[in-house]
Order: sequence, then structure tokens, then C-alpha cells
Amino acid sequence: QVQLVESGGGLVQPGGSLRLSCAASGSIFSIYAMGWYRQPPGKQRELVATITSGGSTNYADSVKGRFTISRDNAKNTVYLQMNSLKPEDTAVYYCNAITLNVTDYWGQGTQVTVSS
Repeated sequence: QVQLVESGGGLVQPGGSLRLSCAASGSIFSIYAMGWYRQPPGKQRELVATITSGGSTNYADSVKGRFTISRDNAKNTVYLQMNSLKPEDTAVYYCNAITLNVTDYWGQGTQVTVSS
């Protein structure tokens, strides 16, 4: 089992920045990749960014150049640095971990609201 706890969401003005954190615990040795997904109001959950245990990253086109995913293996934590935020980035952001046996784990979600 893997437990994920997100933090760092909030209200920010357009053009501002936020950093989300996701701390993993439990069977962390089994994690292959971690990532961030988001669910805007009234829409389906979508990929934001992922990072593998080897450090390879992948981003949704809508966030490329603005968001950066990183990980601190010593702290078992993944970060999502979000810059130049837009109102359309408003969503509940979820941390995800996928294990070597292809099991998905999800955090509880953290709200990000971009509004003036």
C-alpha cells in the first residue's frame, strides 16, 4: 500500500505561482512513477505531469513551459511548481503513484483556484 498526502493548494491571481507537494509513505520501494492530475469543474480528470523513478518527465501540452515536476527521493516527495497560472488552471489537483505491478494510488486532492 502507498499513501499520498498533498499540500500547497490555494487561491492565486492570474500570472502567479504555487508549488504543490505530495509526500508518499508505505511501500514506496514499489513506486515506478508519480504524477499530478487535475479535474477542472464539470470536466474529467486529466494528466498534468509525470515523473518516473529514473527522472524522466512528461507534461500535458497545456502546461509545458509553465509547470515543472520534480522529486526529492530522500523525502519521498514529488513537487509541482506552477508558474504563470491562468484561470483555466483552476481545478482539484490529485497526486498519483503507479507501482511496478501497475497499481494506481491517489491522494485526496488539493484545490487550486486562479482568480482575480
